[in-house]
Amino acid sequence: MSREAEGRAGLPQSGIKRRFGARLRRFGALERLRKQPSVLTVKRVKSGKVILCALPACLSAQRDGDGLRRATEMAIVNANYMSSALKSEYRTYYSGETGRVGHEMILDLTHFKKDYNIDCGDIAHRLMDYGFHAPTLSFPVHETLMVEPTESEPKAEMDRFIATLIQIKRECEEAAASGEADNVVVNAPHTAAEICGEWSHPYTREKAVFPLDFIRESKFFPYVSKIDNGYGDRNLVCRCTE
Repeated sequence: MSREAEGRAGLPQSGIKRRFGARLRRFGALERLRKQPSVLTVKRVKSGKVILCALPACLSAQRDGDGLRRATEMAIVNANYMSSALKSEYRTYYSGETGRVGHEMILDLTHFKKDYNIDCGDIAHRLMDYGFHAPTLSFPVHETLMVEPTESEPKAEMDRFIATLIQIKRECEEAAASGEADNVVVNAPHTAAEICGEWSHPYTREKAVFPLDFIRESKFFPYVSKIDNGYGDRNLVCRCTE
């Protein structure tokens, strides 16, 4: 397993049970894994997250050095493509002297609370209305989004995500200009039940759930709207079955 994986919290070395051997042998992965000097036989594991490392271990075994290098290069290219496309809208942390990033980009949202009265969590929730699961939130820098496009991410999907982040910033600017606290970003995400029910917001239903045209092609409605994270952190709610 790679040094990076070893350093991740909660990720131990990977192990493969005997019953998976036949599947790996079909792709020649098992033989390649056995040639690695760091691979040992693990008979049993009482607890842990070993399964999380099985996929990267098999991927590394199936690809040769050139394949892994190509995958790494494309991940870096994709991250820099998105970072460059968003540089006029969002500052990127840790871009280096050349202005480039590695395989991930960290978007600076630290000024959004002061400028728009909207925080990083609000934007993460608004992304759900656009059909995107929010990337890593407030790590490793507070009030940031860490985006890691993979080597297999299609350009069309990256372009949709770029357009989404730009549109959300426009919504933040509009909310700040109007001074309206009841705005489309703060209230996100919007559920189907809310859209079909009584509507009292100053913005339209269409703006809430179809802010860009591509969303109409495959709309995803979150099942619940925003919850009180602070209350949940401070109060234990136990739902136990008898």
